[in-house]
Amino acid sequence: MPSFGPADRFPVTQWSLVARAGQDDPELRRKALGELLGRYVPALRAHLVYRKGVAEEKADDLVQEFVADKILEKDLISRADRSLGKLRTFLLTALDRFAANQFRDQQAQKRSPGKGRMVALDERADGLPLGQRPSEAFDVAWARSVIKEALRQMRTECETSDRMQLWGVFECRVVGPTLEGAPAVDYGTLVERFGFRSPTQASNALTTAKRMYARALRCAVGEYAQDEHEVEAEIAELKEILGRAGR
Repeated sequence: MPSFGPADRFPVTQWSLVARAGQDDPELRRKALGELLGRYVPALRAHLVYRKGVAEEKADDLVQEFVADKILEKDLISRADRSLGKLRTFLLTALDRFAANQFRDQQAQKRSPGKGRMVALDERADGLPLGQRPSEAFDVAWARSVIKEALRQMRTECETSDRMQLWGVFECRVVGPTLEGAPAVDYGTLVERFGFRSPTQASNALTTAKRMYARALRCAVGEYAQDEHEVEAEIAELKEILGRAGR
C-alpha cells in the first residue's frame, strides 16, 4: 500500500468533479461538490493550522465559513479555469485571502485577546509535531483523502462482487497494520475467520486483494490525473508523502 511529499503540493486537479460541480442539475451538482469538499477540506484545514498557525478550532470555523460563503453562496468553483493553473493554487489563494480579510476585520473591531482572536497568518501554531514540517501535514491530509477513496472503492467492489473475504484479509494484513498500527493477523486466524481451506489460500487471497487495491488506487488517482503518465507520477508522490509520515 502506498505510504504518506514535497511542500505545498496537491496532485493535479480533479477537473471531472469540477465540471460536474457546475451542472445545472441540483442533485448532480450537490453530489460533485460534496465529493470535492470531502477531499479538499481536510487539506485546507491542515494548511491553516500547520502552514498559517491558526488555532484548530478557529481553522474549523474558517474553513466552514469559506465553504459557505465562497464555494456555496458565491460559486467559487465555477470560476476555476484549468488553463490558468491548478485548482489547489486557486483554492489556497482564495482561502488565504478570505482568512486574511477575516483577521483584518477582527483587528478593526479591536477584539480583546482571549475572545476568539485569530492569530496572524504568519504566526506558527503551538503543538506542531516535533520534526514535522508544516507542509508535510498539509500533504498528508491530502494523501489520506486519496487513500481513503481508494479503500472505499475497493470495499465497494468486494461487496458488490460478494468477495468480502478479500477485503477482510486486506484489512487484517494491510490496512490495520499500515494505517492504524495494529498487529497483522496471522494466516491461521484468517483461515478460521474467513473460511479459507489453508494458509496458502489465504495468502493467495491477499495477493488478489492487493491487486484489487492497486486498481482502485489508479481509479481514484485517475479522477484528477490527465493521462497514464500523470497517474504514475501521482502514485509515486503519494508513496513519498506517506513514506515521509511513517505510514
